[in-house]
Amino acid sequence: MAQTRAFDPENLHYLKMLSRQYPTVQAASAEIINLRAILALPKGTEHFISDVHGEYEAFHHILHSASGEVREKVDELFAGSLPRQDRDQLATLIYYPEEKLEELEQEIPDMREWYRVTLHRLIELCCLVSTKYTRSKVRKAMPQEYAYIIDELIHTRSERSEADKRDYYEGIINSIIDLDRAPNFLIELCRLIKHLAVDRLHLVGDIFDRGPGAHIVMDSLMKHHSVDIQWGNHDILWMGAASGSRTLVATVLANSLRYNNLEVIETGYGISLRPLSDFAARVYAGCDVSRWQVKVDKADEERLSDRDRDLAARMHKAITILLFKLEGQKILRNPSFGMDDRLLLDKIDYQNRAIVIDGRTYRVEDADFPTVDPKDPWALTREEEQLIDRMTYSFVHSEKLQKHVRFLYSKGSLYTIYNGNLLFHGCIPLTEDGELMKFSIGCDNLSGRAFLDYADATARKAYYYKAGSPERQAGMDFLWFLWCGRNSPIFGRDRMTTLERRLIDDESVWTERKNAYYRLYNDPAVCDMLLREFGLEGLHCHIINGHMPVKSKKGESPLKAGGKLLVIDGGFCKAYQQTTGIAGYTLIYNSRCLRLVSHQPFVGRAHAIRENTDIASTSQVFERLERRAKIDDTDIGVQLREQIGNLMALLDAYRSGAIAEGHKE
Repeated sequence: MAQTRAFDPENLHYLKMLSRQYPTVQAASAEIINLRAILALPKGTEHFISDVHGEYEAFHHILHSASGEVREKVDELFAGSLPRQDRDQLATLIYYPEEKLEELEQEIPDMREWYRVTLHRLIELCCLVSTKYTRSKVRKAMPQEYAYIIDELIHTRSERSEADKRDYYEGIINSIIDLDRAPNFLIELCRLIKHLAVDRLHLVGDIFDRGPGAHIVMDSLMKHHSVDIQWGNHDILWMGAASGSRTLVATVLANSLRYNNLEVIETGYGISLRPLSDFAARVYAGCDVSRWQVKVDKADEERLSDRDRDLAARMHKAITILLFKLEGQKILRNPSFGMDDRLLLDKIDYQNRAIVIDGRTYRVEDADFPTVDPKDPWALTREEEQLIDRMTYSFVHSEKLQKHVRFLYSKGSLYTIYNGNLLFHGCIPLTEDGELMKFSIGCDNLSGRAFLDYADATARKAYYYKAGSPERQAGMDFLWFLWCGRNSPIFGRDRMTTLERRLIDDESVWTERKNAYYRLYNDPAVCDMLLREFGLEGLHCHIINGHMPVKSKKGESPLKAGGKLLVIDGGFCKAYQQTTGIAGYTLIYNSRCLRLVSHQPFVGRAHAIRENTDIASTSQVFERLERRAKIDDTDIGVQLREQIGNLMALLDAYRSGAIAEGHKE
């Protein structure tokens, strides 16, 4: 009789639990074989996008095209058999199947033959993009109603017996067309191709503000099969507003009014601005608002009347003055923020219209603030209290906003480590001499990864702790610090000079000095130090972040420190494109290389569908792998090897008699 091997009690307890899932030697062995096979598959493609800023049409196009990956697959299969015009049409069909199909049905006389040919092509593409995955994973990605049919079509094409099954294959296609299921089936095939083209989407911050459709972007992200998000400062802003921070509610309103971007608030999240407009029209009726005019594009210039513009300016001024008060209260409540120098309302000489900042006196161009008491400038009037409470209530009780913010908390974090890359939106704060900057904000001299972990945990208190609790209030205050605090890891500057920009004409006082990180990240040694801080080391480890638009037209490169760091904010937002010269960067990391893609401005969804045009993009492979990366080389590979190790231990336990097969305890 075999002697029973001694197992550690804790390990034995775990193995007994594992035996319930794999109750026999055969079951455990089969799973080991399966997991080892998965390790040998190619690594899935990762897609990195940053700083979308509500530009939903461009975002959707880049998402659907996978920054050129889908078109690359179309060309790989059909470059030798289809002219460019037909390949362009096929790519557009995959990006926008419903809209393109509707257009083609009006143009093509024999749709039956077109469906037959096109379905064949789409199935070939499905075969190609599914080769990286197990049959089980591909089937899980399929639409349930067509899973069996698609599975048969894909694997019939890949078998040696294809010639023997040709009639079977054609019979399926003909039946789909005969039963008038071809349009729906084609749409689902296109969705499956896009799903399989990218295994993981990384959104490196700033979904919100500037553009008109942040809520639409969020809806799309919630439907994505595999996504992680690194919070940007503009995301934190909306997360704080949804959590009930009155200061961040006022900030959202002030920013949205400044850029005339109210569609997200009113249409997207159903939040009425009537209380603010009534308050501003009444309380700020006699005020000069020439400095508070909102920014409008050409379309809005024709749509907005002078009366509309005047009211928007009054709303902008009213909420911004209220914001300055709330920020002052927050700074006074949190001396550990070290931001007393940002208490400026009490530094204004209202009679002489002057202010002293950093020892210098500046003229204040507008000191007409009917709600400010110079003796107590931080106090809200009773009407202001009622207004901000009412607006905050609307943010907290917007069902759609709450759904989106819960998703941001569940799928998001301040940083992510994934397959050897460190992803974050802003910076890892550094001192001028390149040391990790220490913070004592509710913590004791934390820096680097430890501070980001603390900051991430504290940010969650704002949403998950009980309303009205000290922990929740501390969390909401900390979200404001992350938004605009000195050297915050997602703000990365020494100050936010909103008051100076609104009240002072001398632009020298508008300066917001960047953290030393943005100078030192050009040094490979500094990047290596930061990677080691997060447990990463090796040839193919990188830092990937956004936040600071790369000014390509001035010769700036998104590749820093010899390619160790990539800044993929290139100006998705239209407001930044005159500065950057392009319309954003994205990054593709597949099993063979890392490829940086720069995009030109998107002409629009309707034009892309009608003309079969893609975003004009330039692709640069900046790093090739020595060999094709496999699942074994990824974070998932680490997890699978751990599972294999546990299953091997379970086999050992079965064979030694420590656990009996069929154990049910």
